[in-house]
Amino acid sequence: MIRRPQRRLTAAERAVIRGVQSLNFHRMLHLGLVDPVPNPSPMSEDEGAWVREHVWPKHLHHIDDGYAFGFWRWAMCERGTCWNCLSGRCEWCMHRQKGRPDACDNTEAVFSLRGRKVATLILRPSGEPCVWWCRCPCTKEDASPAMDTPPADAAPQEPGLPTPRPAAKRPDQDPLPHL
Repeated sequence: MIRRPQRRLTAAERAVIRGVQSLNFHRMLHLGLVDPVPNPSPMSEDEGAWVREHVWPKHLHHIDDGYAFGFWRWAMCERGTCWNCLSGRCEWCMHRQKGRPDACDNTEAVFSLRGRKVATLILRPSGEPCVWWCRCPCTKEDASPAMDTPPADAAPQEPGLPTPRPAAKRPDQDPLPHL
């Protein structure tokens, strides 16, 4: 499996992400599409934009347009950092929790102009999987943290008292600190 480095967003890309509707923003976080890492392409970005505008059928735009950098453009192996690592909670990295990366089955549906599935296309005939492993440089092999074990530096609590929560983020703080 090839591990590609984490990408840092430019100021313009961060502004685009801040403009995404809340539900789509959370979908982007869940899918690792906040900071996708593109594979080399034979088309330039302008050529790709022309294809998306003039060739793609409407049903592809319906989903793709809700995401800051699109949805259909990214293969599993091009996804970026998981939402826990973006929030500075690397001990809860979703791939550490699962104990493995996410891999696709190397197939894609082929749709008619009306959006109906007409065939299945095998993307990689040689069989290598398309794998998403969170791009954060934190280690993902160590054991998952125990849910009920307090941190070593936590003050002992009296029985019956609730565990204090960490301070909430101020509204003026940047919502994407690691990008």
